Amino acid sequence: APADLLTRTQTLLAAGKRGEAVKLFMSKGVNLPGLVVAMMRFMPAWSKLKSVAHTLAYDLTIMGERQLGHPLPTDRWTALTMPVLVADGARSPTWIRNGARQLADVLPGADHRTLPGQTHMVKPEALAPVLTAFFSGHDAPSHPAA
Repeated sequence: APADLLTRTQTLLAAGKRGEAVKLFMSKGVNLPGLVVAMMRFMPAWSKLKSVAHTLAYDLTIMGERQLGHPLPTDRWTALTMPVLVADGARSPTWIRNGARQLADVLPGADHRTLPGQTHMVKPEALAPVLTAFFSGHDAPSHPAA
C-alpha cells in the first residue's frame, strides 16, 4: 500500500467523503482493479461499506508499516507462547497469501493452513472444521470444505 494511504484516508473521512475513502482503500489498499471498484458502487454492499468507512483508519493504523511490503521483523514476536493459527484461502491474491505465510514463519510455533477453494472471503463451512481442530488440539482436516 502507498505510504500515505492512512493520511489520505483520514483526510477523506474528515471531509465526510466516506465513499471516496472506501474507493481509495479498495483500489490502493486492497489493489482491486478500478473497474471492480467502480462496479462495487452499484452493489447493495456499498452502503454497508460506507457505513463502516471510519474503521478503515483503524485498520490502516494497526497495520502501519506492515502494509508497505517490507519483510516482517523476525524478532518482534519471539516471546509469544500461545498457539497461533494463520489461515489463508488458496484463491486469495498472492500478496495476501505471501503475507499469511510470512506471518506464520515469524510467529513461534504458528500453524499455517491454506483453505482449498477459498478466497479472502472464507466460507464459514470451510473455516469451521479448521478452527474446531485447532482449538481442540487436533490436526485439521486435510481437505476442509471448499
